[in-house]
Amino acid sequence: MKVKRFFAPTMAEALKCVRDQMGPDAVILSNRRVDDGVEIVTALDYDENVARQRLGESALEATNGSRLAELQAEQHRRLEDELGRSRSRIAQVREQRAQSGAQCQPAAEPEPLTRSDNRPAPARGTQDELAQMRAEIASLREMVSGRTAATSVEPAANAVQQRLVERLQDYGLGYDLAGALSRSHGGGRLEDGWKQALKTLAAGIRTARSEWLDQGGIYALVGPTGSGKTTTIGKLAAQYVLRHGADSLALVTTDRFRVAAHEQLFVFGRILNVPVRVVDDSHSLDSILDELSDRHLVLVDTAGLTHTDRGYEEQLSELAQSRHEILSHLVVSATSQPRIMKSVWHSYKMANLTGCVMTKLDEALTLGECLGFAMETGLAVAYYTDGQKIPDDLHHADAVQLVRQGVERLKTQQERSVAQGA
Repeated sequence: MKVKRFFAPTMAEALKCVRDQMGPDAVILSNRRVDDGVEIVTALDYDENVARQRLGESALEATNGSRLAELQAEQHRRLEDELGRSRSRIAQVREQRAQSGAQCQPAAEPEPLTRSDNRPAPARGTQDELAQMRAEIASLREMVSGRTAATSVEPAANAVQQRLVERLQDYGLGYDLAGALSRSHGGGRLEDGWKQALKTLAAGIRTARSEWLDQGGIYALVGPTGSGKTTTIGKLAAQYVLRHGADSLALVTTDRFRVAAHEQLFVFGRILNVPVRVVDDSHSLDSILDELSDRHLVLVDTAGLTHTDRGYEEQLSELAQSRHEILSHLVVSATSQPRIMKSVWHSYKMANLTGCVMTKLDEALTLGECLGFAMETGLAVAYYTDGQKIPDDLHHADAVQLVRQGVERLKTQQERSVAQGA
């Protein structure tokens, strides 16, 4: 990702500079008025996930893409300002050396400290200061220009941090996130760093404050085939009927692409005495929701399509462009690989995702993969499921409780490994 800042007297001139130098694919991260005109910060190959990784813990306050872009732009401004200060400090050292009679030639960069000619080398203290600033400016340059890989993680400062990284990876977190959490531990006991890392993880996982069953509204579950969308809707519907009765609930499915796709949902409807409506060529999603406007809660099931399937864009556009307020949630299986989770997230973002539901926690060896996914994407976790029983195995999400379950799952795996090795 390449980030660049532009200044111009007017917005039109600034945008022309962006088009001329960055091309039509540039993303504007921020724009603001400055003393001499306007400032625009732009990026090429911008990716929200990469931006969150670069920003680290500061990205936790970004609840939407626009706020994240602002944070990324602000970080770029700070880095460029620091780079300018470093250059000024180097210029001051050069000037001091020139005034004291040192022989040097002006250059765009500080001269090498090892000389091949007969000119006298600068004093030891000046050498050390210049070497430190040279390293600093090189590091800042890489960060500003975007050459530093977003996936790189600095090596642990000591053995305790390295052991902490390894334990967090055993928990199920990716190497990048494990490294970022370990670096916040300045040193000391491993257990202290472990507890602090888990607290930071829990603080970084957003959860829904209120339950759908009480708040009401229209909620759509999206995600790949086999992630547990229809079963989760069945659990939600059963819990709602037990609390509030069946009269104010309705189920809808947009899956008209597969033969017999509605059978399981119709079974739930018959058992709970809840109406089930199907979106098809004769009945649009909006027209069905118009008819169900008197219902307190409407749960929408969707087809598990990929971007290569017929109807993929049609279905997601239907949800995103509806005149009704549909809160779309991505259903994420805890048994999926992290790469697959992120791929699915990218595939379904066009549905204007407002959160996620985690499923199949009982089948996962570790929970760090899905918890890390929630932290990195910023999707609020509304519910999680941990079994097939309806409606018992559905729970309103709590970040601290989920992190604790992850610790228990890790202990179980460790005990199993010891028993198998005995």
